[in-house]
Amino acid sequence: MAMTAKPIPEGFHALTPHLTVRNAAKAIEFYTKAFGAKEKGRAVGPDGKAIMHAALQIGDSMIMLNDESPDWQCFSPLSKPGAGYCVHLYVSDVDVVFNRAVQAGATPTMPIADMFWGDRYGQLKDPFGHLWSIATHKEDVSMEECAKRMKEQFGGAGCGDKTHKH
Repeated sequence: MAMTAKPIPEGFHALTPHLTVRNAAKAIEFYTKAFGAKEKGRAVGPDGKAIMHAALQIGDSMIMLNDESPDWQCFSPLSKPGAGYCVHLYVSDVDVVFNRAVQAGATPTMPIADMFWGDRYGQLKDPFGHLWSIATHKEDVSMEECAKRMKEQFGGAGCGDKTHKH
């Protein structure tokens, strides 16, 4: 059973880098060795291999990453120079901030929706070409519940282990 949660999950700051990489598993190994990252959790896609989402803690900050997926227009800089990142912004009311950004000139690329991991979430591109994901954390979801919801949505492998509540 899911519980209500803080709009910005424990351990996160308002802004969080979100990288798209080729071979996220190797990237996690690299960031662990190079920067002392600690993996907080991961969600593996329906193929059981591709990482749809992972969260790492480096120092007092989080970084999110995923494998590139051309089907979802997610490219790493190895495929498209200049691609491979997203600025993730946690706010107390995603609907208000998302709509304000659209009114200011941003283009929605993924409509706001309640996501299986517990965030109300959407993506947009700013007038300068930068991708932003904006979310309000609505509920802390156990890894078991996350996996169940993901499987219902995608028929896939689901969320990984660790203590990640995102």
